[in-house]
Amino acid sequence: MNLSRFVSRLRMAEEISKKTASVADSSSAAATAAARSRWKILWPNSLRWIPTSTDYIIAAEKRLLSILKTPYVQEQVNIGSGPPGSKIRWFRSTSNESRYINTVTFDAKEGSPTLVMVHGYGASQGFFFRNFDALASRFRVIAIDQLGWGGSSRPDFTCKSTEETEAWFIDSLEEWRKAQNLSNFILLGHSFGGYVAAKYALKHPEHVQHLVLVGSAGFSAEADASERLTKFRATWKGALLNHLWESNFTPQKLIRGLGPWGPGLVNRYTTARFGAHSEGTVLTEEEAKLLTDYVYHTLAAKASGELCLKYIFSFGAFARKPLLQSASEWKVPTTFIYGMNDWMNYQGAVEARKYMKVPCEIIRVPQGGHFVFIDNPSGFHSAVLYACRKFISQDSSHDQQLPDGLRLV
Repeated sequence: MNLSRFVSRLRMAEEISKKTASVADSSSAAATAAARSRWKILWPNSLRWIPTSTDYIIAAEKRLLSILKTPYVQEQVNIGSGPPGSKIRWFRSTSNESRYINTVTFDAKEGSPTLVMVHGYGASQGFFFRNFDALASRFRVIAIDQLGWGGSSRPDFTCKSTEETEAWFIDSLEEWRKAQNLSNFILLGHSFGGYVAAKYALKHPEHVQHLVLVGSAGFSAEADASERLTKFRATWKGALLNHLWESNFTPQKLIRGLGPWGPGLVNRYTTARFGAHSEGTVLTEEEAKLLTDYVYHTLAAKASGELCLKYIFSFGAFARKPLLQSASEWKVPTTFIYGMNDWMNYQGAVEARKYMKVPCEIIRVPQGGHFVFIDNPSGFHSAVLYACRKFISQDSSHDQQLPDGLRLV
């Protein structure tokens, strides 16, 4: 009997202990929540860090592309851990971890030619958001984030030379092509993406029907530096900037370093570049808000592909291995497109054309700067359609005239 009472009292004690612990946990959680609430009141929104990751980037991309009318599919395309047979993996590691290329593919009419779009430095495929609807009406449009950019995998960037760095982008693009089972496509690249597209076409010309290089970087060498730039380099400011460049200090590092002030800086940039200082059509309020959010997340995420800068270009954006040196080896018909006010000098393309043994056109688009596809979307679309007229026209005489406003060089 005494034993029975002892056991009963022991159980009662355990129940009381559990209830006490539960109350304590609830009190602790309430206290933590209250503390967080007080912290939010004391710590203004402008001083709070905004987290980012690949998931945040994809979410921001989805919000930006929600303003489009054309349905699309977003996917992460597996490109493996490195090029087959290569001693250098994407990230100098013994790991066999697969890497992925963020890809958006837009609905298109059956039989439409395939147009692959490659973004430039500091950008991602979402920068083409003003072009997807129009181009998808004539092409099967596929846009990608290059390895180490946007919503693609961001492996540690440990390339040590120009050759390794070029291979990072060219070989990952080729592995993506294999995974997508693509061939005979039109390849469009903007700025640094134009450099990558051209280098890819030089190595794999059998897959590219036509090359469209928009404000392409990489045609000028350091020897082409202007007298003004040469003098600036000799100043202490020029020497400091050159040191930062060679130290691989990127604009993205500044955004990360500013922490809670990073989004504000990005907002000021997008508002100024595509608003007050736009060369053409300014962004709507909704476009500006969505693009700013998207750009911030792509810039603030882990450093990876951005670290290519010092290996591909010297200070002043002069190519260490200029495309001009390979112009005579060109095997793919090419169209260059430049905004009339593009800071990237189109004369490099003019010089390269002298050595090319394939058809080559140079088109200049009015009311457009380096981001001509954002500044003047309709002019840019006309230029792309003219460049690719042989692939989209059933009538050989159709669309042969250069659209109004465009200028052939």
